[in-house]
Amino acid sequence: LIERINFGRANSSAEAGVLATTKPSEGGSPATFSQEQPTRLPLQTQFHQSLANRLQGEIAEMPELAAKLQGAVMDDAPLALKDGGIFRDGFDAQLDELRNASRDGKNWINALQEREIAATGIKSLKVRFNSVFGYFIEITKSNLANVPTHYTRKQTTVGGERFITPELKEMEAKILGADERARNLEYSLFQKLREETLTELGPLQKTAIAIATLDAICSLAETARLFHYCRPQLDESLRLTICDGRHPVLDQNLVEEKFVPNDTELDGEKLRLAIITGPNMAGKSTYIRQVALIVLMAQIGSFVPATSAEIGLVDRIFTRVGASDDLSRGQSTFMVEMNETANIVNNATERSLIILDEIGRGTSTFDGLSIAWSVAEFLHDKIKARTLFATHYHELTKLAVERKGVVNFNVAVREWNEQIIFLRKIIPGGADKSYGIQVARLAGLPREILDRAKDILAHLENPNGAVVHGKSKRKRSAQNLPQSQKPQLDLL
Repeated sequence: LIERINFGRANSSAEAGVLATTKPSEGGSPATFSQEQPTRLPLQTQFHQSLANRLQGEIAEMPELAAKLQGAVMDDAPLALKDGGIFRDGFDAQLDELRNASRDGKNWINALQEREIAATGIKSLKVRFNSVFGYFIEITKSNLANVPTHYTRKQTTVGGERFITPELKEMEAKILGADERARNLEYSLFQKLREETLTELGPLQKTAIAIATLDAICSLAETARLFHYCRPQLDESLRLTICDGRHPVLDQNLVEEKFVPNDTELDGEKLRLAIITGPNMAGKSTYIRQVALIVLMAQIGSFVPATSAEIGLVDRIFTRVGASDDLSRGQSTFMVEMNETANIVNNATERSLIILDEIGRGTSTFDGLSIAWSVAEFLHDKIKARTLFATHYHELTKLAVERKGVVNFNVAVREWNEQIIFLRKIIPGGADKSYGIQVARLAGLPREILDRAKDILAHLENPNGAVVHGKSKRKRSAQNLPQSQKPQLDLL
């Protein structure tokens, strides 16, 4: 609001907003904050005052400005300045005089209608107004025979005719003239009031920032109360331990199913890199994003959606999630993915938190797997940052055997009648398969395509190229299966 006023783009609602900000609190005394000092962690801080004391010192009520705005601006003032009706009666004597002239003229119009009805005997006679013709007398077709001779025809309509009289046009000039001058005067008065408000620009801006900060803190506190958040413990270690962590958005918005909480355990040494496998839609991306959000919320001073959380401070949170191209720059999905990955490996430190989702999927299988494997090794060996790496390349689970800081996790699922049930729970160990065909069935792919996909999958997974047919009707497609190649499992 202050910026709109400062740059001359404010309307009456902006002034009303300033009034609401500067109006004294109930009882006329400034708002006070609790003087109780919160328990502080053993971290260095540059602030010599508590946040509460600082905010209290920056909030200025400005009762004089509030009284001026209260006496000037209508509670329900219109948004458009040119419409008038901004100021209260009694604020400006000249404006009151013009308004009285307009009101008297409109009262005269109402009285004219009553007089003309009595004089002509036409009960349906109306005195109306529009922006094109001004004021006119409207008479229906059935009563045109009773129109007096001193009426001047102005316009013929479908339902009747419109007339004017000399005295009506004379009064119209007075009313419209008064309205026009009143609107122009109100605009000038508003510009003056805006300039007077800007004399308090500095205190208003400080107050606005302080109130915005207070509002954000109160919102975080209320959310923590409603959804049972916990207070995280922050320290300077590389430990990241979250018990029953939840996604702060999905936890509130899920309707059809209850959000399943999950634990997280990284320590920068024995559990430095977590490889997370599992089928699509199982919840891998949700899990790694919720960890990043919990860390971010903790470091801005918020309680977090978990039973408990111990978080070693991070210097930055790097993410490589989602898949999208950048047509404006001529970059493919894979190029965007590689640019984001390059930014991570070139800028991350040991104290960073890295979230990676499906690196290498935008190119061929072998190329993508090779890049994903190499990036994972680099993050573990060179950068040594705490990393959550969600992938469909199950071959990456072999890293846990070769690197002491790599641990495998997967999202639990259950199979039932050729269908999968997502349990949403992160458990130790790597996934044995991706369940891609089952997910395709959930998406609605035809049965014929799914059956053919099963045949092809069995052929590709069998080192000898043999195919075991479940049904005779699928035998005819065996000769068209792709040639068997060495399985990916032995690639690395």
